[in-house]
This record gives sequence, structure tokens and C-alpha cells, in this order.
Amino acid sequence: MVKIGILNLQGAVSEHYDITKKAIENMGVDVDVEPVRYADEVADCDGIIISGGESTVIGKIIDRRGIDQVIKENNIPVFGTCAGMILLGKKTDFDQPLLNIMDITVGRNSYGRQKDSFESTISIFNEDFPGVFIRAPLLKDYDKTKEDITILSEFDSEIIAIQQGHNIAMSFHPELTENTKIHEYFINEVLNR
Repeated sequence: MVKIGILNLQGAVSEHYDITKKAIENMGVDVDVEPVRYADEVADCDGIIISGGESTVIGKIIDRRGIDQVIKENNIPVFGTCAGMILLGKKTDFDQPLLNIMDITVGRNSYGRQKDSFESTISIFNEDFPGVFIRAPLLKDYDKTKEDITILSEFDSEIIAIQQGHNIAMSFHPELTENTKIHEYFINEVLNR
């Protein structure tokens, strides 16, 4: 059975779990979802979701537990939101461990502090979607020579969702909505792999 792991280190883990379960039910596919914390659990997954939270802390735990190596060695697709977006990149504006699996540079807290958090309707997959931005990062740059990079969404002329291969990075929090479209998209990426 195909398994999606929700990296259970910090952040909106239960929200990602719940919306992923709902997406699986809506799709009617034979996929399992479970929280994972250690490298051996990650190795049993066909896809991993990394939620928001404190990217430095999550990055250090991923590094210390060897989760980064397991993801790279097994070429496991990763869907990262907020802090997850930062971790997927090759570079950020702070010295911290990164997964280094997407050719992107991400700026932390680019939309401001906690008090500057906001919601706005965004467009993704040619549909309106409720964008929830909490201390959100921003894509600063990406390798435009890579043919496997696709811009999925922009807001105020800034890229807020990007895909490279089967990996997806988003600056907002789709798990804090009732809309399953984005999680369904990731599940399909995993199934099609």
C-alpha cells in the first residue's frame, strides 16, 4: 500500500494528517497516512509532508536523525508548507540545515512577523483557494535553467508555490483550510511516481 508520512517534529502536523485523510477519502484511493518521526519510518513512506513550524529546529532534527539522507537516497517526494518550503531549498537567509532537494532560495518570514499573518484568496490550478499566510517565507530565486521546475501559484507578483519534479514547496498553509485540492495534487504526484 502507498503510504504518505506526515513528519511529526513540530508545527501543524495534526492538521496535515486530517486534511490528507480527507483528501484520500475524496479521491477514493488506497493510500495510508501516518505521522513519522524517525529515519526508518520515513524510509517506509512513498511521500512525505513537512508542515510549518520553526524551520531551524525541524532542520536540526531532520539532520540529526538522518531523515534527510533517507529522503535523498530513496528519492521520496516531499511536500513542504511554510517551514517545509524553507527546508526543501538549497539556500535561505539564515544559517541552518536544509534538505537541499529543490533548486530554490527561500527568504524566511518574508511576509512579516506573527502579527502580520493574513488570509487572502489565491489562484492555484486555475481555481480560487484560501491562502493562509503565517510568518510566511517567500521564494527569492530559483534555477531558471531547470526544466523540471513549474510555478504553481503567485500572489502580488511573488511566487508562493513551486514544484520541482515530484517535490512541492508552498509559502502558505493549505492544511489550515477545508479545501483538499492541494493535498490531492500531492497524493497524485506520489501515485504517479
